[in-house]
Amino acid sequence: MACRISELVIDAADPDRLAAFWSDVLDYVELDREADGSIEIGPPDTGFGGPQPTLVFSPTSDPRTAKLRLHIDVNATDRDQDAELERLLALGARPADIGQTGTESWYVLVDPEGNEFCLLRTRLKAL
Repeated sequence: MACRISELVIDAADPDRLAAFWSDVLDYVELDREADGSIEIGPPDTGFGGPQPTLVFSPTSDPRTAKLRLHIDVNATDRDQDAELERLLALGARPADIGQTGTESWYVLVDPEGNEFCLLRTRLKAL
């Protein structure tokens, strides 16, 4: 028997802002809000335990001192990569320069708190 990723927990200076951004990016909804300020978002029809992991934004006042050791990759489901890039930029993502050559098949972006993520080229089937 193997494990499955059920949720990813991300420290956030502003959990509300990141939850709103990633909900728009992934078409997720708020599933839970804890007394400590943590916010869990996930797919609207399945929530926790479904085929896609949920995201939990946990409040922290600790400053980030280095690059995250994990980042999220996303793929468009209903448009081409360039159209999805424009949508993500309109939502508040910003381009990031991590030394790309310009020939990559993906775009490196950051969310509103500067967490890197990549927009890959392949269009995936929506779940």
